[in-house]
Amino acid sequence: MDKKEGVGINIPIIYEDDSLAVVDKPSGLLTVPTPKNERHTLTSILGLYPCHRLDRDTSGLIIYAKTKLIQNKMMEEFRQRSVKKTYIAFVQGIPSRGQGVIRGRIEGLSAETGYKVIEKRSGFAIVEAMPTTGRTNQIRIHFKSIGHPILGESKYAFRRDFKIKAKRLCLHAAKLEFKHPENGKILRLGAGLPQDLRAFLEKNV
Repeated sequence: MDKKEGVGINIPIIYEDDSLAVVDKPSGLLTVPTPKNERHTLTSILGLYPCHRLDRDTSGLIIYAKTKLIQNKMMEEFRQRSVKKTYIAFVQGIPSRGQGVIRGRIEGLSAETGYKVIEKRSGFAIVEAMPTTGRTNQIRIHFKSIGHPILGESKYAFRRDFKIKAKRLCLHAAKLEFKHPENGKILRLGAGLPQDLRAFLEKNV
């Protein structure tokens, strides 16, 4: 697998062609600068055009365009909700329903997240989350709203309230499915759990 290096960080490249690059973002790295104008971001390392964003603490797949035109085409796919996204999250407690849809407005806008419990552990569950809208921090807000905040959450829940301690937000963008903006072919891409989340699961059986 190809990798891009930046300031001691390896960025795995999951897919690349003349139009796009899809990379596996490590946790702790911003996609783009905040108003604080951080110089060290995923976008500054890659030197490409981001088509969407992941939170600093979220790891996983993110699409970059190689031209502004391709970026605009991909962003339109996101606006049309034709990009299918699947995240893996470790949530506090065990949701009473094995699968369902969480709905709730975020900053006045409608938001919807489908989910499915894929494994139950002691005190937490591993879930697949499939957001159909793309509101900021949507998955984090929605799971907090049903009483099952994501482990390691520090923005929407108090980390000290968690029985199970996690060093970072346990949220990973694992799968993407979308239409290539140039040739129209369907791309289905995946990125396995990073080493830190795998180690967490080994420790917390």
